[in-house]
Amino acid sequence: MRCVADLQCMYWFDFIQLGSPNTPTYFYLLAGGVILAIMSMGHYAILVFTPALGATVIFHTVSYHFVHRWAFLLQMAWQTVCHVWMMYRQYYLEEIMTVEVFIMISSLMLLTQKITSLALDIHEKKVTVNIDEAKKNGLHHLSESSKLAVLSYLLFFPALLGGPLCSFVEFQKQISNCKVCDIRTVIKACTLFFFFHALQSILFAHITFPYDLTNCRRWECVCVMWSTALLFRLTYYSQWLLDEALLCSAGFYTGESSYADFTDGNILTLETTHRISCFARTWNKSTAKWLRRLIFQNCSKQPLLSTFAFSAWWHGLYPGQIFGFMCWALMVEADYRIHAKLSIISQSPIIRFLCKVITWLETQMIIAFIMLAVEMRSLTMLLALLLSFNSLFPFFYCVLLIFVVKIKA
Repeated sequence: MRCVADLQCMYWFDFIQLGSPNTPTYFYLLAGGVILAIMSMGHYAILVFTPALGATVIFHTVSYHFVHRWAFLLQMAWQTVCHVWMMYRQYYLEEIMTVEVFIMISSLMLLTQKITSLALDIHEKKVTVNIDEAKKNGLHHLSESSKLAVLSYLLFFPALLGGPLCSFVEFQKQISNCKVCDIRTVIKACTLFFFFHALQSILFAHITFPYDLTNCRRWECVCVMWSTALLFRLTYYSQWLLDEALLCSAGFYTGESSYADFTDGNILTLETTHRISCFARTWNKSTAKWLRRLIFQNCSKQPLLSTFAFSAWWHGLYPGQIFGFMCWALMVEADYRIHAKLSIISQSPIIRFLCKVITWLETQMIIAFIMLAVEMRSLTMLLALLLSFNSLFPFFYCVLLIFVVKIKA
């Protein structure tokens, strides 16, 4: 019995890492995350706490050679079960999902990003969580971590419900160099947040259109699609700005780190780009980088298609999401080929300008089409979208792709 007690004491001593000067900060961030999760998700918070604790155990027990595979498979299996459970209740039992369930699913998706990101860092020897294994294999560990630090990273409250993905190395760097927040960045983000939120409210109040596409006719459906997609974009912009302000106010942007690492989208670029591929890289930028590192760079065959297919899996595998992300993959591939051809034939400045205007308009319509397919999710709304005039925009891009391929051949 005395031996068991000694082992437990050693475990908890390693967990809290009393000698670390950052221990109070880790406790503060972890406690805030636990409280926020319980208040926002209720009893569903256990579905987030369980994989966080499980991942912490995996990181400290599994060899760095295989930790990324175990972390990926177990976390995605857990998240998939939660998605299927939610769809079963929503469609088979016809229950109305509460806000707590959607918050839990969103937080779980963000947790998957952090778990797989840290697992890759461990596999690539950027982080060492098992010091005994590091000494045994002669590894040069760049960043040591206690169980408390890992759990705090997975559940810290500024990024529990939203926010750009922050790597574990960057997380520790920010904790060690914690300073007073940049008040100008916070004010700027909050001002833009209230502006987009107010604009969204005005559009809701003064633009009359049906939320779905079952009541519109012909070209009226194009206006419905674009207006609805605009509201979705404004909602995302507002959320990103609010997340950015929260991270900055918590001291996670001090001016020393790259500001681009703590923002999820360049709104000006998103609204002005005439390239679908550029929109895909800029939209939810930290997630795009995560997908590129996790899937795109590790696929030898069809990396683009595999990346968008995994994104559909990660989002939940609703019919609209599967179609939307597969359509997006096809549009990005078409974008690369079409613009490569346009850059050759458009020598005149006037022609180049006209091409940019036309492709900007086409990009706006295609992105709106994809966004509605992904956000509306259901098969009924997807069929309504496909049978409307809106399907002409991606169809036109597919025709151009076939034409370009034939010319190249």
